[in-house]
Amino acid sequence: MGREVAGQFRIVQRIGSGGMGAVYKAEQPDMNRHVAIKILHPRYLSRSDLVSRFRREARAMSHLSHPHTARVFLYGQLEDGACYFVMEYLEGRNLAQIVRAEGPMEPARAIQIMSKVCGALDEAHQAGIIHRDLKPENIFLTVQGGIEDFPKVLDFGLAKVTEKQMKPGSMILTREGMVFGTPEFMSPEQARGKTLDARSDIYSLGVIMYELLTGKLPFDARQPIEYIQLHVNAQPIPLSERAPERQFPPGLEEAVMRALAKDPDHRYASAAAFGEALEAVGRGAVAAPQQAPQAQQPLSQPIFTGPGRGAPQAAGQPSPQPTPPAQQPMPQGQQPAPRVPSQQPAPAPSKLPWVVFGAGVLLAIGGAVALIVALTR
Repeated sequence: MGREVAGQFRIVQRIGSGGMGAVYKAEQPDMNRHVAIKILHPRYLSRSDLVSRFRREARAMSHLSHPHTARVFLYGQLEDGACYFVMEYLEGRNLAQIVRAEGPMEPARAIQIMSKVCGALDEAHQAGIIHRDLKPENIFLTVQGGIEDFPKVLDFGLAKVTEKQMKPGSMILTREGMVFGTPEFMSPEQARGKTLDARSDIYSLGVIMYELLTGKLPFDARQPIEYIQLHVNAQPIPLSERAPERQFPPGLEEAVMRALAKDPDHRYASAAAFGEALEAVGRGAVAAPQQAPQAQQPLSQPIFTGPGRGAPQAAGQPSPQPTPPAQQPMPQGQQPAPRVPSQQPAPAPSKLPWVVFGAGVLLAIGGAVALIVALTR
């Protein structure tokens, strides 16, 4: 406590620790603000792989500018050689703490939070960075700019920086067959030690969303190795079965279960697409299923991607007014249906012709009777 870092920060409190290091709250008097400083334990300086991973986390986060990713300001080494980086200081709780304290979230709140997290991950993926350790503990809710439930994605310590971000001579710390991550939240391909891409993070996002909505994980297991086996071999317990007492908006279960697909090709193609699907469910405008490419046909769930186009109406919303046929685009070669001139009921047929006909018959009969009477006289 009280130690100065980089000549401008003074450590005032220890706020967390882990296997590789500790996180401290520090003052920056010149800027009149607090920051968080993450310091790697000096005893790991001889481990070049851990030092490279720590440096890589700082580099990965410094490349990201999304408002829902924790910002990194500075990276360096202390006098004793310990590595550190300075990041924004956040006050609040992580998702794991919130679910433990409050129980499952309301769907609208979970959707709002996780759609923003998807935006942060999409920026990372486009920069060639895969998180690989997404879990509720690494998503922090704070208040920023007066906005509550403002999520921040933390801890890129296991991030995989793809060739897009690799520098010449960089050490490749992972290879196929090695498994890193948290067993409860890792994708099937991650559990197998396969090469990962952004869709592995999407699976982890699906597990997090599942836990927010139900307070439970998609599988029943007691040991970490059991979770790994279930991620690889078992189908997740449906949301409606996991929490039968809860009501979920139309399309939400389908969106979560698609993110949890075993085959990466059957998940959302990007974190942005998953976020858009959640937002569409949140608006109560679930779109009709899209036709998937031939390689993705085995999907067992309908795909919901956005509002409009034949979406079923959410309960309590007025039905949309039909578009006049003349304004509807028609497929090539198809003739438009004939337009109905009026919606008023057709008038009932007139009874006058029958009255005239009846009178004529009576007159004819009367004339015939009169003629017979005249002849008989």
